[in-house]
Amino acid sequence: MTVYDVIVIGGGPGGLSTAMYTTRLGFNTAIINRGGGRAAMMRNTHNVIGVLESVSGNEYLSTSIEQLQDYGVTYLKEFVTSITPLSTSDSISFQVQTESETHTASRVVLATGFKDVPPKPPLPRTGRGLHYCLHCDAHMFKDKSTYVMGYGPSAAHVAMTLLNFTDEVDLLLRGENPTWDGNLDQQLRSHPIDIIKEDISSIENNSDGWLQALVFEDGIRREYHGGFAMYGSEYNNKLAIDLGCELDKKGQIKVNKDGLTTTPGVYAVGDITPGHKQIPVAIGEGANTGIAIYIELREFPKKYPDS
Repeated sequence: MTVYDVIVIGGGPGGLSTAMYTTRLGFNTAIINRGGGRAAMMRNTHNVIGVLESVSGNEYLSTSIEQLQDYGVTYLKEFVTSITPLSTSDSISFQVQTESETHTASRVVLATGFKDVPPKPPLPRTGRGLHYCLHCDAHMFKDKSTYVMGYGPSAAHVAMTLLNFTDEVDLLLRGENPTWDGNLDQQLRSHPIDIIKEDISSIENNSDGWLQALVFEDGIRREYHGGFAMYGSEYNNKLAIDLGCELDKKGQIKVNKDGLTTTPGVYAVGDITPGHKQIPVAIGEGANTGIAIYIELREFPKKYPDS
């Protein structure tokens, strides 16, 4: 059994940033990461100051992990199966079980993220015409023909928002009936957006693999530079539920200003928490939480009793 001060579960930008701060501020820290994740899927890194857009998500994460290991972070590529509180009246600690090892820590940070629900096939290649993050990728569709796939309120809102970047926006229902209410329907139809009911029958790509056109079941071919799929998110919150952390109605972990959950000793950062799902936001949350854990665990200054 290996004993750590802090164990971060998840290896995205938020978790890595937390580990950076707890390690550099003097606490023995491990990251346990099963691999994958939303950041790893990025073909290019957008909106991160100092990182070229030519850098892929995997390259960005690999460089970050090497940097943390140089500072002394233990990086374990494993899957966490359970977390068991070992707290007493005097202290807080946890047993973290992976598929092959057992670890303990004084504090646990959940950075387990979420995954986008993909549309049914046929569909364009992810990152080459199929995208999920409006604030990450809308810039590349400026003055381009763009689609939004989906039939819920989020799809309608994203389609309307895209008009800030291009006046060529289609909303693709793909054979489904919309689930938004009458007020949102009226709002949507007041915008210059074509609503396409038919499903997609085939995809046409350019020689570089980037989307060129979608062909619909009625035989109509429409050219697009790309677009966004809006079918919801699935949050990786099982460990949080097992620990008794309170969730919001979307399944995100509720946290305070320091990233502390409703379970003492358990923190959460990044995409698993409410807020914008952006790398710089997650990095900031991780830094904030890392400092908060340091302040909570540090020995000095000693607490002075009330006089």
